Amino acid sequence: MKGLGLGALIGLLFFGISITFFSTQHALLIGIVALLVTLWTNGALPLGVVSLLPIILFPALGILDIKAVAPNYSKTIIFLFIGGFMMAIAVEKIGLHKYFSAKLLSYFPNTATGIIYALAITSALLSAVLSNTTITLMLLPIGMFLSDNPKLKVRFLLAIAYGASIGGIITPIGTPPNMLLLGFLEEHSLTAPTFGEWIGLVSPVAFIMLLTVPYLLSRSVKEESVHEIDTTIPLLDQNQKRLIWILSSLAILLLINTPIKPFYSGLGLNEKLILLGYGLLMFMPRIGFLNWEDTRDLPYEIIFLFGAGFSIATAFSQTGLAADIAHKISFITDMPLFWMFLCVALFVSFSTEVTSNTALTSIALPIFYEFAKDMGHEGIVLMMVATIAASYAFMLPIATPPNAIVMSSRVIKVGTMAKIGVIANFIGVIVVAVVGYYLW
Repeated sequence: MKGLGLGALIGLLFFGISITFFSTQHALLIGIVALLVTLWTNGALPLGVVSLLPIILFPALGILDIKAVAPNYSKTIIFLFIGGFMMAIAVEKIGLHKYFSAKLLSYFPNTATGIIYALAITSALLSAVLSNTTITLMLLPIGMFLSDNPKLKVRFLLAIAYGASIGGIITPIGTPPNMLLLGFLEEHSLTAPTFGEWIGLVSPVAFIMLLTVPYLLSRSVKEESVHEIDTTIPLLDQNQKRLIWILSSLAILLLINTPIKPFYSGLGLNEKLILLGYGLLMFMPRIGFLNWEDTRDLPYEIIFLFGAGFSIATAFSQTGLAADIAHKISFITDMPLFWMFLCVALFVSFSTEVTSNTALTSIALPIFYEFAKDMGHEGIVLMMVATIAASYAFMLPIATPPNAIVMSSRVIKVGTMAKIGVIANFIGVIVVAVVGYYLW
């Protein structure tokens, strides 16, 4: 009950402050968002329950009609996530992720620095296609075992968590903010990057971060007290080999479906249908690996979280709050483009330390869209910068699930994570702004 009371108190506080600057409707919306963010953060109610509250609160308080809220929970981008997660469940069910982990870890030297890079890169690559929560949980016991030195344990666990956050941006399905952006662009009839285009755009960001952040973690560590890693790569059984062929065919299909302008227009297939189709293929006799009971592992609460995020974005746009806020911070449009990107990335990265990156993205996109719609391609880049920056929060355990998971080991202190994470935050902000300005 304390958590619920705190949420109500913070919601009322934000409403009271906002009423002096905004209309009553806008202040109510800000108060509701503050309530939702608090409940998402303190866990007073299950994540899925909190994510369904907009369906009740928005119509009840005159923010949006029920007909405007409910469709946000069934947007087409959600089915891309469902298909991708069905495949992720299949990978975990037959143990293929263990093979990939052992394979990746075997490429690095058995030194503290080598292990930090191995854990970060392994975590990043797996988190590009699987849940970063699952990957962090899977690698956590490995990080705990590799050394008896408390300082090294901290660095190993942070490498896992930070790697998961870094890798989540590599694909559109890697982390919820990515799909929020794609859904938002689609809703506003803007050109969204395809699966392959997205990977091409963000790979430089992930590559630079995977070079610099593990280096940051490996500074001043000692190489002793590191256990030998068992890098024996398990033999693949027939099911695992079959799934590798299926995953390979999906990768090839996504690749040849990606247009390379102006030379190649692609196949023109809808990627959401491709991912959902491959997900359903996992249930086909003699081809797939799943039965319907396996869908109990689908993170339905994340699907509802998407719906809540889209609902907040819709409310900010349709009520005019996004335009009102954009008008109040319009001074950033007078900045040179690079400094605009840098300020947006800085604001989003540090704001998401105290709230859900999904919630923050859903709030930020309609606000920055008010600037972006008059900027052409540069406006889409501005929203991409904001979206990627939302995933790069490394300071606090509540910022991202991977941070919270490694904090649960009781090896890391909040002060230690914040001290290292603030530097990682600034690195991420600068990298995203530079890549956005010079490459995107």
